[in-house]
Amino acid sequence: MARRLLAAGHAVTVWNRTAAKAEALAGAGAHAVSDLQDAVRGAHIVISMLEAGPTVDGVLRAALPGLAQNALWIDMSSTQQAEAQAFHAQLTAQGRRFIDAPVSGGVGGAAAGTLAIMAGGAAEDFAEAEPVLAAMGRATLVGPAGAGQVAKLCNQLIVGATINIVAEAILLAQAAGADPAAMRAAIRGGFAESKILDVHGQRMLERNFVAGGKVSTQLKDQRNILAAAEAAGIVLPLTELVTARYLTLSKTIPQADHSAALIGLEQLNPGQRVGDAPDKLS
Repeated sequence: MARRLLAAGHAVTVWNRTAAKAEALAGAGAHAVSDLQDAVRGAHIVISMLEAGPTVDGVLRAALPGLAQNALWIDMSSTQQAEAQAFHAQLTAQGRRFIDAPVSGGVGGAAAGTLAIMAGGAAEDFAEAEPVLAAMGRATLVGPAGAGQVAKLCNQLIVGATINIVAEAILLAQAAGADPAAMRAAIRGGFAESKILDVHGQRMLERNFVAGGKVSTQLKDQRNILAAAEAAGIVLPLTELVTARYLTLSKTIPQADHSAALIGLEQLNPGQRVGDAPDKLS
């Protein structure tokens, strides 16, 4: 994502909790710094991309003393809706501005600049941020602060559930005597076609579970979905089942790709296994 910003001609200062990760971008034209406040000082727009809400909270609090008045902080991490709303309240109370703008599209989308970006915040702040976000993908304002995280959770709800359904279809084909690869090819182009069937269906057939999106990350998202549902006063029974599946999988292979839902399904069905290739986990 930083490389896409640089390629679009933006001046980018980079900081990372692991300094070597920031320094690796120096060759692409970024100004790498080792101090967080040096990174944000004087910046009109600050973009964060971190692992979870508590990490965003810690970085934001540490950066705040160096953050310019009226600066716009765009958090592209995946957090809880309530966390994003708290970040917004904290920054606006201090004379700064905030947008939550989580993304979907994975490592490939980030590298290609084709991420789906779901933004929550004030319309005027989004209008200012949109030309910058455009370097990384397609941004859509979906509501006030926190709404971007809701949209991302809806995305992850569909992704997490569909991965499990694709795994069930592939295992059913295998167990019932059909060729799983041929089944997948046959249904593509019909109503069951999806990015999940395309990308993760192929991963399952190849037994390639090297992480793009980790089981542990999907489990975090599933829990955030259920937290948002509870706050909204609704029940999501299928999401509860999907969360339980990822919780089980996280106990043995938390760092595997979330398409390893197939492995969990095979464990429920002793003697059934798709293909004969060894599992590729790292």
